[in-house]
Amino acid sequence: MSDLLADDPEWADVVPISQYENVNPIAPIFYSEECPYAPNKDATDYFRAVVKTGEMSPRVLKLTETIIQMNPAHYTAWQHRYKTLIALRSDLEEELRLMDDIAKQFMKTYQVWHHRRLLLTAINSVDVAALELEFLRDVLEVDTKNYHTWSYRQWILAHFNNEARLWARERAYAEALLDADVRNNSAWHHRFFVVFASGVRLGDEDREQVRKRELAYVKEQIAVAPNNASAWNYLRGVLETTKTPFEELTSFVEPYTASQRPAPSEEVVDLDNPLPTEKAELPCVAALEFMADAYEKRGGDAVPKAVEIWKLLANEKDTMRKNGPRMNELNNTK
Repeated sequence: MSDLLADDPEWADVVPISQYENVNPIAPIFYSEECPYAPNKDATDYFRAVVKTGEMSPRVLKLTETIIQMNPAHYTAWQHRYKTLIALRSDLEEELRLMDDIAKQFMKTYQVWHHRRLLLTAINSVDVAALELEFLRDVLEVDTKNYHTWSYRQWILAHFNNEARLWARERAYAEALLDADVRNNSAWHHRFFVVFASGVRLGDEDREQVRKRELAYVKEQIAVAPNNASAWNYLRGVLETTKTPFEELTSFVEPYTASQRPAPSEEVVDLDNPLPTEKAELPCVAALEFMADAYEKRGGDAVPKAVEIWKLLANEKDTMRKNGPRMNELNNTK
């Protein structure tokens, strides 16, 4: 039995519209009876017809689902599906659940998440939003760094910005992901979003305490993996957001610029400034860069120290920057 709509009596009243290829197409699409894309052509030909007539019906929902399964990036199919759902006053929560498998299968497709965003906006329920956050936890277990999934998660939180219960476990969630993989840049970004970039959350009203907490946390993570750029970027973000001078962190950073870890007999226990672990690869490029920036910000007699560090980075420790704008600037300075 044929799966083509052209052979389906339910669609006998619709005249399919083929894709217009122009008189002299540059890259025409060739189809044949045996072509595996024949069902795609059949479905999209009928889809063009219903879009032209403006039909919004249950059979259109079936058609758009078929097209989306074949081509999840078909933006017009998603758009017409949403318009049809609204026109038919369909159960939008049921639609979310129907789309769960598609979201997991095609999680790197933007249109999948945009559709969910439209649905959640129309539903406008905190309870449904909470279910979406749980669903996203499952999706992120498959790919913890998928941009579209994280973007949608942060959109949900921002959309329901005043709902404390949605935000309550977000920092702990990001921390759990970082415990599993300290180099998960997406989790670092989410932590910063929750703590600093989305307003003051319940329990975080004391911003000085938050500053100290976040500095202590990121220092611990740097000690675990000194050459983790994500942690160093987070450190810089905390300092810049809280207007904390780089100078205040130099006592923590300096040990990471040394060629080796201090000998046990030379170690000074400082709980506020954890030392690099024994297996750390030193010196740390990010630490050297941090110290150069700190000297530069201090100005005056400290600037030559910054210049020396930049040259060390360019010529030995991070040679990719040898022809970068900073080194060109230094080389042209008399």
